[in-house]
Amino acid sequence: MDFSELDERTPQAIAGAVSRAVRAGELAPGDRMPTVRDVAADLGVSPATVSAAWQALRRTGLVVSRGRAGTYVSDAPTAWLSPRVRGLVGAGPDGLRLDLSRGTPDPLLLPSLGPALGRVSASAATLAYHDEPVLPALRAALAPTWPYVAEAITVVDGATDGVARTLEQVVSYGDRVVLESPGFPPFFDLVEALGAEVVPVALDGSGVRVDALRRALARQPVAVVLQSRAHNPTGGAMTPARARALAGVLRRLGDDVPWIVEDDHSGAISTSPDVSLGTWLPDRVVHVRSYSKSHGPDLRIAALGGPAHLVDRIVARRMLGPSWTSRMLQTILLDLLTSSQSMDEVAEARRQYFGRQHAIADALAGHGLDVVAPDGINLWLPVADERAAAVHLAAAGIRVAAGSAFLAADHDAETPHVRVTTGLVTPDDAPDVAAHLAGAARAR
Repeated sequence: MDFSELDERTPQAIAGAVSRAVRAGELAPGDRMPTVRDVAADLGVSPATVSAAWQALRRTGLVVSRGRAGTYVSDAPTAWLSPRVRGLVGAGPDGLRLDLSRGTPDPLLLPSLGPALGRVSASAATLAYHDEPVLPALRAALAPTWPYVAEAITVVDGATDGVARTLEQVVSYGDRVVLESPGFPPFFDLVEALGAEVVPVALDGSGVRVDALRRALARQPVAVVLQSRAHNPTGGAMTPARARALAGVLRRLGDDVPWIVEDDHSGAISTSPDVSLGTWLPDRVVHVRSYSKSHGPDLRIAALGGPAHLVDRIVARRMLGPSWTSRMLQTILLDLLTSSQSMDEVAEARRQYFGRQHAIADALAGHGLDVVAPDGINLWLPVADERAAAVHLAAAGIRVAAGSAFLAADHDAETPHVRVTTGLVTPDDAPDVAAHLAGAARAR
């Protein structure tokens, strides 16, 4: 590739030129990059300057080092990842200071599992394969916390598993499914894997827009998937007034109301009200609440509530596969939900995330960027150029997620974005991180 037309000879400018060459097809996956010394000689800069550019590119996952064999444009990520998830996977921790790309909670803010693990061995025995799949005590603990009276509650292996198993029961090949755009990338891949068509709907600060849902319903979808709060990636939350308005639009369909699948993935660490359309449409709503971000991603457990005839079908299908979510894990979750120590730890985590999000929003305001402090752990940051923003941050040792992966295929966003897991940024680090985010927002 030709670096001769570069106006600047900084690591960020050099990395940006490589990024544009990859997007333009001048460099293809698997191509070997020119050596650091050759580029340095061509540009008349030090090898250290080019090396810094190559490091920034590695942090974004755009290139990969193969030691003495050189540096290469990255091939496609592991095939078992779904298409949009592949676009979110970055490189290893080479020179990385902060990985804000993954949408995961701060492990230091998760409740301690030690006490629960110490108590589980005596009470988690399964003596029969066909025992009831949900511990009665866990169901009894979950029911009073549900945002509406659900006819049946079961447990599944995380929020995505709950959404997937519900859609598998109600979606057939050629059906249409309404998804938020921007929204959660695996949901787009899931709907397409089912042979269905994605119907995107736009959001604002109060949730899915009423006019957007009305237009989407004209296409007769069989299901609508919503994130009720701590929206990923925007950090927005559906207000009670918006939920009532959306339910009103749906109720006008009479017997043709599609299934509503609600993904409450952040649950107990969210500071927004636990709103559900099930308050108005209990016979058509499946509400899924995950405990991954609040109690630990590797617990892989979520609760699912809805009409008994549909929940029973989901349970019956699971009996032909995993059968049940480990009763040992259920016992651990029950302990975490009822232990005063764990409840206090989760409440403190919620307070910490709230403070971190407001610290970032305040710091960004000091750089002229007006953003609303989001709910949950993610910030949806508008930028001038998605790739340039990622490269700019990578040069500072910070990785973020490219915003395009969160959009429906036919959604042409007016403003590019990146998703930043700002819940991992402590208030002490907020001024420095915000300064880098502000620079990235303006990078081209």
